[in-house]
Amino acid sequence: MHYDIIHFEALGMESQHLENEIQAAIKNGQLPAQHSYLVTSDRVQDYLATPGTTLPDIITVKAHSKVPASYLQGTRKNVIFRGAGYDSVEYLAPDVNLTSLREYCINAVAQTAIKFLYATAGYLNCYTEAIKTFNRQTVPSFVELCPQLTATVFGVGRIGKRIYELLESNGLTVQAVDIREQELSEHYGNSVKFVSAKEAMQTSDIIVSGMSLSKDRSHPFYNVGYFSEELFSIATKKLIFINVTRGDIASESLLLDLYKKGQIIGLGLDAFGDEGGFADFIKGNIATQNTNHLAAKELVEMSLKRTANIYVQPHQGFNGDVAAAAKAFETIKHVIYWYAHGKQGFAEQIPYY
Repeated sequence: MHYDIIHFEALGMESQHLENEIQAAIKNGQLPAQHSYLVTSDRVQDYLATPGTTLPDIITVKAHSKVPASYLQGTRKNVIFRGAGYDSVEYLAPDVNLTSLREYCINAVAQTAIKFLYATAGYLNCYTEAIKTFNRQTVPSFVELCPQLTATVFGVGRIGKRIYELLESNGLTVQAVDIREQELSEHYGNSVKFVSAKEAMQTSDIIVSGMSLSKDRSHPFYNVGYFSEELFSIATKKLIFINVTRGDIASESLLLDLYKKGQIIGLGLDAFGDEGGFADFIKGNIATQNTNHLAAKELVEMSLKRTANIYVQPHQGFNGDVAAAAKAFETIKHVIYWYAHGKQGFAEQIPYY
């Protein structure tokens, strides 16, 4: 069957939200009355494995779908990435009309960062384990959030700016690092204090990564492995490190090493490098010698056993109830625009900068 659009990797409540938004748009005359669509949990490659299946001129995908080269041929196609961090589809930008969801998960991801902050600063694993013996003598004093502590947000786009605001509202002294400092300073005015990465590492007690990922080495924003051993060596304090955006920005092998050495005293991770490969490894589907996969598994095990001040999630920081509904709304808003403008593209297209 031919569809006007297919929404891939629609899981759980997201699929229902998409159905609701599509039906509302049809009812309101924003989409054609005969608009034919498929909402499926399949990845693109799973769907195409069935003989005779083809892709329509517009599709929506998430990070684990692989768009085949054959799709890029002929008339210019259209892809909506249903996420905020679009690095997994950035390679498509020269050949298709490509956009992503810029608004839907800002508050959800920012609140996830704060959740990790309270867990790490509060030594949550240690304190909850202490109830077994009602031990109040040997547990460490937890870190109270106060102006004497400095938190730095690396990457202050929409998500990072909200993290910055929430850190401020929790009483911390807050600063930011961003390669777009000049541009963002004009936009944010005096509401964000920018410092260099060197100054940030020398003055920070808490580091939160809100950075998008750019894997293109020729791109000015290239940042794979940004949090390097060299950068961490500048730090003058024991650090809490929280990453809620992309794992490739800070390698798990380095984070594990720094935790074991005591330079990092708390870790909150909602993201892992090479997430698809790591997911297959941790589920037992593949073997690996990848040092980051092995380190990430050790971090996960330490967290689950509550033997360390480490807290992990399987990249679910965007999964707030409001965010899940907003995700579908933003997706269909792109589809509505596409129809209204002659199927020629989207209001905002990747690359954004």
